[in-house]
Amino acid sequence: MSEPWLVVIDAQRIFADPSSAWASPQWPDAAQRIASLLPAFAGRTIVTRWIPPRPTQREGSWAAYMAAWPFADRDPDDPMFDLVEAVRPAVTAGAFVVDAPTFGKWEAIAAVTGPAPTLVVAGVATDCCVISTVLPAADAGATITVVADACAGSSAEHHAAAVTVMGLYPPQVLVSSSAEALTR
Repeated sequence: MSEPWLVVIDAQRIFADPSSAWASPQWPDAAQRIASLLPAFAGRTIVTRWIPPRPTQREGSWAAYMAAWPFADRDPDDPMFDLVEAVRPAVTAGAFVVDAPTFGKWEAIAAVTGPAPTLVVAGVATDCCVISTVLPAADAGATITVVADACAGSSAEHHAAAVTVMGLYPPQVLVSSSAEALTR
């Protein structure tokens, strides 16, 4: 098994700012737990950012998706896509930051880690970008620990449902707490 990477999915203002339509009510607690994980993965941290697909990339359902969420149809450099304060120390310390105009970030992560890495995953939204990253990564051969209490869903119910689904994929995907992840 390879040395684990911490992957922090989409820790951005658009998912953290209470005024955003996409704000997760679970984000403040998850952000604290993510911050507690970062020191243990110094030099092996990847932070992802969701950015809207450019108009020329909006094939199939992406055109309808962006039409349904016009508030998110902004330039990728818009401050709403900035990383939150909780992960900035990791970025300053050299964490990899990867952007992708897709829910799943596996391809962008694999470009950094190589094939079949060991990943410890946290972030937002559990029921969208986290699950969309975890399942393709597991299918590609990654070994994954989802840190459930360091993830935030669009609601508590959706978070719990996504964690349950990801928990159906052992041994490729294991679900743990932040305390358990720090002792491994």
